[in-house]
Amino acid sequence: MNTILVTGCAGFIGSNFVPYFLRKYPEIQLINLDLLTYAGDITNLSEIEGNERHIFVQGDICDRTLVESLFTQYDIRGVIHFAAESHVDNSIKNPGVFIQTNVNGTFTLIDVAYRFWMEKPFIYKHGYEGCRFHHISTDEVYGTLGETGYFNEETPYAPNSPYSASKAGSDMIVRSYHHTYGMNTVITNCSNNYGPKQHDEKLIPTIIRKALSGENIPIYGDGKNIRDWLYVLDHCKGIDLVFHTGRNGEVYNIGGRNEHNNNQIAERICILLDTLKPRTDGESYKQQITYVQDRAGHDRRYAIDATKIETELGWKADENFDSGIIKTIQWYFGKYT
Repeated sequence: MNTILVTGCAGFIGSNFVPYFLRKYPEIQLINLDLLTYAGDITNLSEIEGNERHIFVQGDICDRTLVESLFTQYDIRGVIHFAAESHVDNSIKNPGVFIQTNVNGTFTLIDVAYRFWMEKPFIYKHGYEGCRFHHISTDEVYGTLGETGYFNEETPYAPNSPYSASKAGSDMIVRSYHHTYGMNTVITNCSNNYGPKQHDEKLIPTIIRKALSGENIPIYGDGKNIRDWLYVLDHCKGIDLVFHTGRNGEVYNIGGRNEHNNNQIAERICILLDTLKPRTDGESYKQQITYVQDRAGHDRRYAIDATKIETELGWKADENFDSGIIKTIQWYFGKYT
């Protein structure tokens, strides 16, 4: 049985990926390494509790001794690296944690993989020739866009927050191990994900939670910051495709082609809630929308050109925002009501 190390998979995207991947590939075993910091929640994995092909290990990706022991004990043949500190507000308050986890942690993982899989630069050990390191990154490494244009794989990096700078650094480490040592690596940069199991502090869960509790729904600044929204299961399918069929050393951007600003997101959710779970006073949830002080260094617009993964690998998003947001709201009803 082929064994793959996945990291950070008690978090939002990873905890959606693991059940999907285990269902699709009955011949694969997953070793899930997660420190269970604020963004990790073991209950996110309750649906695969007892699955013999999923082994959960609580630990730090920066702990080299632990990482080496997992490679040795389980004969790791691939890495899909989700683990990261990822909340921009937290990176502004405490950037050092982001550098430690995102930069040093990624270095530890890929360096251990290199030494376990390879004899020397460009020469894999016998039987390890197919081993691949897949690094999950973000569109935020590209900086911000004006009213037009899109990020593609050739867009120069221009990170504007400690979070995005730390992810850019981790991307460059992975790139260097491909070009210097000949490692089989791929990088995916995704747009804003949404869907089940996302942390309560993120925009869409916050809107749903605050609306249902009767509290003010906080929107940063003027609410006109634009993001490209990607349903999490569509992202998981893209990761799967790139890990198995992406070209060695390449970067693939995964985006949903669903651009909406924060005002539109809040209003759309409120309108759906007005129908799905009306307020007892008959008023619209839109009355709860309020504006708060903007985030420092808040990028104005992100949008991804996903042409490369669509044309080379045949990926496409199955959900548009209207279909994905209904599934998301219905999932959160089970959590917040």
